Amino acid sequence: MKAATERKIIRWLHIILSIPILGYIYGPVAANPPAANAVRWVFLPVVILSGLWMWKGHLLRKKLKVKK
Repeated sequence: MKAATERKIIRWLHIILSIPILGYIYGPVAANPPAANAVRWVFLPVVILSGLWMWKGHLLRKKLKVKK
């Protein structure tokens, strides 16, 4: 996979999964326990990890690169 394609996929994943978090903060999602748990335990960690990957993923790839 090309680096540009990977960036686009991760960026869109980050943007789309941020929408339920906004609903949790500003909308009635917090009143619905299953939806609130999904936001807390699924969407928020994925958004955080994707943000960290976009920010510092190049360093992690460099460290995991196998030296020949």
